[in-house]
Amino acid sequence: MTARITGDLFKEMIINAAAAIENHKQEVNELNVFPVPDGDTGTNMSLTIGAAESALMAMTPGTLGHAAEVTAAAMLRGARGNSGVILSLLFRGFARRVKEYDSADALNFAAALMSGVDSAYKAVMKPAEGTILTVSRLASGEALVAAESEDCIEILLERTLETGFAALAETVNQNPVLKKAGVIDAGAKGYLYILDGMLKALQGVVIEKQTAGGAAESRADFSQFTEEDIKFGYCTEFIIDRKSKKDANRLRDFLDRRGDSVVVVDDDEIIKVHVHTNEPGVILTEALTFGALLSVKIDNLHEQHTDMMAVTAGAETAARKRADAETEKQAEPEEMKEFGAVVVCAGAGIEEVFNDLGADRIITGGQTMNPSTGDILEAIISAPSNVVFVFPNNSNIIWAAQQCIPLTEKNVVVIPTKSVPQGVSAMLALDVSDNLETMTERMTEAAGRVCTAHITLAARDSTFDGTEIKEGEYLALIEGSLASAGPDAAVVIDCVAGALSSVSPEFITIYAGEDVNEDDAASVAERIGAASPEAEISVIMGGQPVYHYIISAE
Repeated sequence: MTARITGDLFKEMIINAAAAIENHKQEVNELNVFPVPDGDTGTNMSLTIGAAESALMAMTPGTLGHAAEVTAAAMLRGARGNSGVILSLLFRGFARRVKEYDSADALNFAAALMSGVDSAYKAVMKPAEGTILTVSRLASGEALVAAESEDCIEILLERTLETGFAALAETVNQNPVLKKAGVIDAGAKGYLYILDGMLKALQGVVIEKQTAGGAAESRADFSQFTEEDIKFGYCTEFIIDRKSKKDANRLRDFLDRRGDSVVVVDDDEIIKVHVHTNEPGVILTEALTFGALLSVKIDNLHEQHTDMMAVTAGAETAARKRADAETEKQAEPEEMKEFGAVVVCAGAGIEEVFNDLGADRIITGGQTMNPSTGDILEAIISAPSNVVFVFPNNSNIIWAAQQCIPLTEKNVVVIPTKSVPQGVSAMLALDVSDNLETMTERMTEAAGRVCTAHITLAARDSTFDGTEIKEGEYLALIEGSLASAGPDAAVVIDCVAGALSSVSPEFITIYAGEDVNEDDAASVAERIGAASPEAEISVIMGGQPVYHYIISAE
């Protein structure tokens, strides 16, 4: 029987929860409404809580409040996709409730769960029923009821899960999209797996990860450098408990004088720091004047270089060519601009398009590989401007990008582009002679004028809106809705051509994927053009994964 949750116990619960969702992530992925081959909910939730697992493994928590805050901060920066962001908000609200607690009894633990729900609901503009929000609210409500008469937190969580799974079963009837697909909500199921992992930790059951790896730790590609290129020998990362009122810019200036690769993220409760230096002891001593160190990680770059070079010896020539090109590109400091642009996309051809349009930083990502809030934040911080526009180009990345706004002193504006074509049109509308508000309005309007079609292969058997879809069949989505599916690619393409012609487009652009050759792309362009003879047709070998063709009409 567990009457109180301590910091050490909470750490065990999170590590167990991370293993639980990792083991079930593919099952959760399979609940995706469309049979599109994406990484989706299970993967995003696993990577998000995996960031917390990594942070906790590197420290010895003191109080519950300390452990919960480290968890919440890591999940916020590691949040991927909408499901990951909501999960991070659930734990952010939890952490704020127990901030001052050494430990928590059943009533306080239940209240913290509900605080997490409140935090998530407040962040969602239009909360939909039949989602993780509904299930977490009902489950946490039962936790509060149970805590009134039950001191044992195991029993409290058992009742919480019982109510949660009952609520999960009802999501198929509450959400119209889920009802059409005949599935329960994926995010809600992932959340219950996480709660179940936490419960099992209290019961003494250690969950072992069944799949190799898990959330891969982000690390530099040391094959780009020779030993002489390493001017500062220690990669030093730490998190400061934000108790002091000292200006974090003073710490940033201090680090700039004693190292490079400086990243300082000043949150309302913590300061997260990354720096390459030869004096990690001096750096940490100065850091302590800003507050207590919550976690510290120091890597010897010379040793990592040697290890990585041994691993990547086979690719040394190609890596060095890339390094030489990058070194030449960065030989002169970037000139600060009035406005900067950070773009999320995948595919060499598509990256080239955005580079030509003036993108300052490109984050490789999209379908199957949603970048984390931390990835986006790093690009924002490094962009050569204090005003940065972010183009997510995927509906599942928009929210993660928006979480960066309060994490930096820069003025961040997220243009809610849901596809690559929307991002291209938005950037074409970027006029630096306008004021910020007008620029934002024009780019958002430009993105909204684009009609986007995606053509790919079904990753699994599915039924949607009465249409039977078989694994391996071609399917087309227009503005996110199923337009056509079947074994004949020509039939699917002709359906898309007809649908796009109905908007009387002036311009149609076809982005061919990584598995498409130029002849096939030209053939598709001919079929699309035949249905819209007045439109100007362009073909770009985009090289994007997942989608054979991304087609825009405007």
